[in-house]
Amino acid sequence: MARMQLSNYEVVIGLEIHVQLLTASKMFCACAVQFGAPPNTLICPVCLGLPGSLPVLNRKAVDLGLRTAAALGCTVHPVSRFHRKNYYYPDLPKNYQITQYQYKVHPPLATDGVLALEPEGDRFIRIRRVHLEEDTGRLVHVEQGGRAVASLIDYNRSGVPLMEIVTEPDLRSPSGARRFLGRLRSVLQAIEVSSGRLEEGTLRCDANVSLRVPGGELGTRTEVKNMNSLRSVERALAYEADRQARALAGGERVVQQTMHWDERRGVTFASRFKEEAQDYRYFPEPDLPPLAIDPAAVDLTRAALPELPDAKRRRYMDRYGLTPYDAAAVTGSAAAAAFFEDVIRLYPRPKVVSNWLTGDVAAYLNASGKELEDLPVTPPHVAELLDLVERGTISGRTAKEILPEMLERGERAQTIVSRRGLLQISDEGDVARVVDDVIRGQPGPVSDYRAGKQQALTFLVGQVMRKTQGRANPELVNRLLREKLR
Repeated sequence: MARMQLSNYEVVIGLEIHVQLLTASKMFCACAVQFGAPPNTLICPVCLGLPGSLPVLNRKAVDLGLRTAAALGCTVHPVSRFHRKNYYYPDLPKNYQITQYQYKVHPPLATDGVLALEPEGDRFIRIRRVHLEEDTGRLVHVEQGGRAVASLIDYNRSGVPLMEIVTEPDLRSPSGARRFLGRLRSVLQAIEVSSGRLEEGTLRCDANVSLRVPGGELGTRTEVKNMNSLRSVERALAYEADRQARALAGGERVVQQTMHWDERRGVTFASRFKEEAQDYRYFPEPDLPPLAIDPAAVDLTRAALPELPDAKRRRYMDRYGLTPYDAAAVTGSAAAAAFFEDVIRLYPRPKVVSNWLTGDVAAYLNASGKELEDLPVTPPHVAELLDLVERGTISGRTAKEILPEMLERGERAQTIVSRRGLLQISDEGDVARVVDDVIRGQPGPVSDYRAGKQQALTFLVGQVMRKTQGRANPELVNRLLREKLR
């Protein structure tokens, strides 16, 4: 019933993506940026907002913001300003956040960009603005018996450089929002602006969701937070759109509020009413001068951009003959593309390499929830595995069997094969003896094959492989069976 109700509406989604920039120090002080450091060890008077401390802008953060604006085709404003966004929350020690806001007089760093929703697609998602700001601290909630009894604050993250990318409400489905975020992440990784690791919080996404009658006025929006994976983004937005549809069908009105996503329960729940811009009492940051950008610096940044994912995808299709799907999958992240290129330098058969990376390796990553760069396996490991298959040392079936062990432990294929006695049997005499044994023991399928039933051969091959525990060379098995059954 809920899905039927949702079909009566058009889903309208706009994203606010917070990107932690790859800098060594924080946005306005010299404190180090380091994930996983002991709590409250990377702090100083500036990032704690103590009286008398003065912020100094991180030049590297500005450069990374310009690089992003160039990659997204944005207009970079020659002069922009930082503002104070005033609100109270325990993880914001000075009760305001230094950020940029879209005033006509004081624009943010960049505006008016685009990114295609699909590779080579004709539908573009508009980028409203790209601006710089500082991150807040991190709250850690302590639970006992399923109830929150205390909250601890880690200020290490306070002042970490952030870039916010805000889209126009151009997305029309939760799956589209997931695809767009994945494409944006691949661009940010390619230009070395961010690691894009959602599980570490270096890429965080909030979404504004509303429903409307197709072609009608925009409905009341809610903001969904706390989505820490691409899968979570799609699930959370699908649930929230469904929740709004049920409310409207029941005669209720949608309330403008902030919703949090509960990954474990698979639901959104209200946390507070949504603030408007005037609630934050923005005003220009008095301790920072206007940020002036030389147009020549913008031109140099555009000229120095590395190969972007879409260009890399086209090159892989043209040079290596990859399918559009495989090329898109291999270029889905900077780590995947680099891994692919490192493997084909050692094992120059790009189609075979892409098949393994987009097939068995991708399946392992999806099942384990890991990223490629987290694995202990290296490109030489994979190249060695594929070479063992090509030389007939092991079968493709054996390779698939030992691959998860390689990915889990980082062990070489040759080491696993030797330890487990998995070398492929390619000696013709050895295989012929097993084939003769199977022919004698399976008179029925032998008669079927000689009567023209080709599927009987598949059964007989399977019997040989079972007797050799999958180690017989499949091509040799097929040839010998055909010759002996003629």
